[in-house]
Amino acid sequence: MLSSVQMARFVARGSLRLDAVVPAELNAEGLKVLADDVPPVPYGTPLSAAYPEGSFVRRLLELPRVAGALRSLVGPEPWVDHHFVHTREPRGGDAQALHGDAIIDVRPDAFDVQLMYYPQAVTLEMGGTLSVPGSHLRRTNESDTGRYQNLRGQDRLVCPAGTVVFLHHGLWHGGRRNDSDTLRYMFKIRFNPTVRQQRLWDTSDLHDPQVNAELDAMFPWYEGATGRLERYNRILLWRALTGDDSYDLDHWVTRVSNRPKGTVA
Repeated sequence: MLSSVQMARFVARGSLRLDAVVPAELNAEGLKVLADDVPPVPYGTPLSAAYPEGSFVRRLLELPRVAGALRSLVGPEPWVDHHFVHTREPRGGDAQALHGDAIIDVRPDAFDVQLMYYPQAVTLEMGGTLSVPGSHLRRTNESDTGRYQNLRGQDRLVCPAGTVVFLHHGLWHGGRRNDSDTLRYMFKIRFNPTVRQQRLWDTSDLHDPQVNAELDAMFPWYEGATGRLERYNRILLWRALTGDDSYDLDHWVTRVSNRPKGTVA
């Protein structure tokens, strides 16, 4: 299970990266499976029914760190919204426009999670997924950000084989052009929670000072003034995730939710 510090980092950044958590033999099998594609499942299929027992995808999701992170983020028995095998041909393809997935989803107190699995080492030349830390709570239409090519502090994925990344459904991201001689694979699954996303992780460190430090993070692309909205919105999300409606950082939410009911005698 994730710790409170890891959850706070996810709330602030909109992503969680687990490097090389998939063993080499499973990665080798994964490359063959992804080359043949993975049969689709109907939208909203319960996870336990989506992938046959013993199948590659089932065993991938049952790896302890992957299963623990998934349960911490969306709880037990989420729905599989959809999955897709993304490929980039060698020396081919254009850079994908920066976008957020299904950004019509504006739930402030719940979120879907996208798992991205990389069965092979991804180099800078191979053009891995680009993402913008802390962009997931900035509400835009799906492709409004498509004209932006580079933002300060963006993250161009370079990772070892067997890396798994979890994204909040609103995070701005896009696949990069593959300028290498290697065919690049990425397998994505989107999960919908079926339980309230409240204290699903290991909360034994809930009051660790590092939790506040993670939630207070600012990122280079934030504007001096409107960038404060990101901090405000993540406080609201943390309140929903912990069930603590009094949580705040430096009085950000408390001052604007103040609605005194009393009157002067």
